[in-house]
Amino acid sequence: MDVPQDAPAACPGTGSGVAGKVSACQGCPNQSVCASGEQMNPDSDIAAIKEKLLPIANKIMVMSGKGGVGKTSVTAMLARGLAKRYPTSHIAVLDVDVCGPSMPRVMGVEGESVHVSGMGWSPVAVDDNISVMSIGFLLENLSDAVVWRGPKKNGLIKQFLRDVDWGPADYLLIDTPPGTSDEHLSVVQFLLPANPKGAVIVTTPQEVSLLDVRKEINFCKKVKLPILGVVENMKRFVCPSCNHESDIFPAMLSGGTREMCDEMGVAFLGSLPLDPSVGRLCDLGEDPMSLNDDGQRSRTVTPAAIAHLVEAVDEAIKA
Repeated sequence: MDVPQDAPAACPGTGSGVAGKVSACQGCPNQSVCASGEQMNPDSDIAAIKEKLLPIANKIMVMSGKGGVGKTSVTAMLARGLAKRYPTSHIAVLDVDVCGPSMPRVMGVEGESVHVSGMGWSPVAVDDNISVMSIGFLLENLSDAVVWRGPKKNGLIKQFLRDVDWGPADYLLIDTPPGTSDEHLSVVQFLLPANPKGAVIVTTPQEVSLLDVRKEINFCKKVKLPILGVVENMKRFVCPSCNHESDIFPAMLSGGTREMCDEMGVAFLGSLPLDPSVGRLCDLGEDPMSLNDDGQRSRTVTPAAIAHLVEAVDEAIKA
């Protein structure tokens, strides 16, 4: 796959007259580019991306401060929940976790290939109203490591946003890698002109996770990306035998996720349980809201929690 070696999104200091010239820039491979002012030149592809994304009503980034909090699973459940809430809608899912593309596995389309037409890259259909695009579809071997520097990652993200033929869609959910890195800066740079609805941030009820979520919230504020709210994942363990719920993580020293949201001035969208059946179904690429092995609707609280999350995100979008 030939990906253009585009320069990465500009650092926060770009435009201040000191970009590429301060001590923090020492050792950066793009220091000379920033110092020369080349980064300030308008990117001609931004207008093309804006036009491509115009038929998509609601563009949402799903983010997390750290890995292992279930961000990809939450993205997949949110997509499936929206598809059930609005059966005639089209839900698009874009996986920009370049080094760890797990969305194809979670959505049950691992091993599928991407077709190219005159309209661009065709996303892979999951259901009648869900489609997915990921670098996972472009790898020759599923176990291949993607060892890319920032510019190559940014080039691929630009291609995804510019060249994928989603067609008219009601929602575009963008699953990002953990943290605040090149991928996030690139998506924000290309997405902001297309008026995204905002970010959904996923965390677990741990102090170390909440610490990183604060950084993620501050990142969104710095780049002027609206925040729809925070999802608390793995709040309680649900016993698969008796459905009894138990707190896994100890009481928070800082007061927990709700208190953090109040402190940071963002909405709390709700909690999802730590449900073993969800992990099993995601590994199998099946819908956690679907029928279980006994042909019965899941006895856990997960389907209701997902439905509540979808409703909360919808309300945040309309607010």
